[in-house]
Amino acid sequence: MMTSATTETTATATAGMTDSRQLPTARIVAVQDDLVTIESIELAPGEYHPLSKNEVVFILPGRPASDGRQEYLKAEILRIHGRRADAQVYESTRGVGVGDPVLQTGELLSAELGPGLLGMVYDGLQNPLEQLAASYGTFLPRGVDVRGLDQQRRWSFKPAIKEGQKLRAGDVTGAVAEGRFEHKIMVPFDWQGEWQLDWILEGSFTVADPVARLTPLSDSGVADIHRSRNLTLSQRWPIRMPISRRLMALGEAERVYPSQPLSTTIRLVDTFFPLAKGGTGCIPGPFGAGKTVLQGLISRYSDVDIVIVVACGERAGEVVETIQEFPGMTDPKTGGSLMDRTIILCNTSSMPVAAREASIYMGITLAEYYQSMGYDVLLIADSTSRWAQAMRETSGRLEEIPGEEAFPAYLDSSIRNVYERAGVIRRSNGVEGTFTMVGTVSPAGGNFEEPVTQATLGTVKTFLGLSADRAYRRFYPAVDPLISWSRYLKQLQPWFDSHLSPGWTHRVESLSQLLVRGDEVSRMMQVTGEEGITLDDFILQQKALLLDMVYLQQDAFDEVDVSVPMDRQQRLFERMEAVVRHKPVFVADSDSQRKAAVRTFYTRLTGLFKNLNYAVDGSGEYNRLLEAIRVMLNQP
Repeated sequence: MMTSATTETTATATAGMTDSRQLPTARIVAVQDDLVTIESIELAPGEYHPLSKNEVVFILPGRPASDGRQEYLKAEILRIHGRRADAQVYESTRGVGVGDPVLQTGELLSAELGPGLLGMVYDGLQNPLEQLAASYGTFLPRGVDVRGLDQQRRWSFKPAIKEGQKLRAGDVTGAVAEGRFEHKIMVPFDWQGEWQLDWILEGSFTVADPVARLTPLSDSGVADIHRSRNLTLSQRWPIRMPISRRLMALGEAERVYPSQPLSTTIRLVDTFFPLAKGGTGCIPGPFGAGKTVLQGLISRYSDVDIVIVVACGERAGEVVETIQEFPGMTDPKTGGSLMDRTIILCNTSSMPVAAREASIYMGITLAEYYQSMGYDVLLIADSTSRWAQAMRETSGRLEEIPGEEAFPAYLDSSIRNVYERAGVIRRSNGVEGTFTMVGTVSPAGGNFEEPVTQATLGTVKTFLGLSADRAYRRFYPAVDPLISWSRYLKQLQPWFDSHLSPGWTHRVESLSQLLVRGDEVSRMMQVTGEEGITLDDFILQQKALLLDMVYLQQDAFDEVDVSVPMDRQQRLFERMEAVVRHKPVFVADSDSQRKAAVRTFYTRLTGLFKNLNYAVDGSGEYNRLLEAIRVMLNQP
């Protein structure tokens, strides 16, 4: 693995490829769409440059670009067989031909980590799109790389350690202020062994300026001054290697079970299908069911510090809408722009499949980086279906043995590897950081039996299944409570018992059963009509409908109902329980008249509760509605 001291960024590499030291070490021998086969060339009799799996290489098309510049097309080696290797190219291979030279970088596909990430919009390879657009216009040329971090911006660095102190990879040396966050500068994660701090500076620096110097110590504690390295504000890390795994291998961190819920302020999620901080969830659903709106609400109102949105294959129109809307949204925590704590990575469905596949790993690496500082991070991946489709296309071109629906046989393990990088990390200094991952799935025709959805369900612990039928009836969020589930409801039971009320989990399960029984009665009514069921069953169905209309539905366009804190959810939940316990008496001459009276009663009660959801706590309107509900339920 390349160290931070010796690794060059791809931007620097592409800018200096004309240097005589940067000579081609391989050539193209076959091209198939965005998959190429390269072969090592003989540098000296019997001497070849070794090829490494996941190594980044640059392809130099023989024909120059229209503006006369030499293009450098980034690619990643996927498979090696002898002196040849198959590599996926992250851009169009138009004009690439057999014999074109290939430059090897000797490094893995990596993310540049340091201050300046927040508020950025990147592509899947961490190229800042705004800077690219400013330099090249709306239509980006091929073969252009820009550094992920601004090399000119200066940051005020404050040391947290003193000269002579001994350090290991991941230890904090100081911090800079990145907006309202303290961005901790850590010893690069790939530095081996123990190091001694020779000197450290305080002041204003760019991400490339040396701020400290460290010398490695031998097992006997002797400093090796010939291997001293400078420390900067930035470092690089391979995106396919978990940072948390590295920290655990060094004994600098441990994984712990999620112990508290992630508050999304969405009643249906927080109460019935909770997410955990450091947990995993998925939102599958057909087109038009509201995935984009739901993930937008979760990213905006969830109780997290950092939000990372990865558009790994969504349609360009939806991605553009996300980019345009986020800067204009207000952060509920600070009143500033939501982008101040957000990073967006975009690779639309029209981009090469290789870049789409890489973008999700890039987003995960950025999430793990902030998690290692002790922050709560939420990553939204939209959508993992198109990421899996990218894997399917690449696997097909590699002529691998296909699995179900032509997806690669390793689809299940790939999805598990992605979601398992989420979690709770406790550093050796006691600081905890959480990384929560929520992926949306877009099954064709809303078929939840297809391979991507099924593989995801076997991995995540919260399943929020969207329903086209509920969306058609304007039941939003259109999460179907009859097919959705959360394993965190029981796992987090100690937290609910201590912070809400004893027996909270059992009470939630009781109301969930009411929804199931109410659906059964509704289905029976579709066959027999109202006259075919008993009055008790009809009352039960009306109570279930009220719970659905009042508690499970939420108005994203109302400034009060759009975000409901847990204490307000708890009060409404207790009122729903009072409705369920209430046994109204309806006197009428016939069964049909009694059922009409039941429907009128619960329709009026539903209206009162819906208006209560729009009323501000403690306002005159809120108290008036609450009193009207008490009267209807015969409460003191």
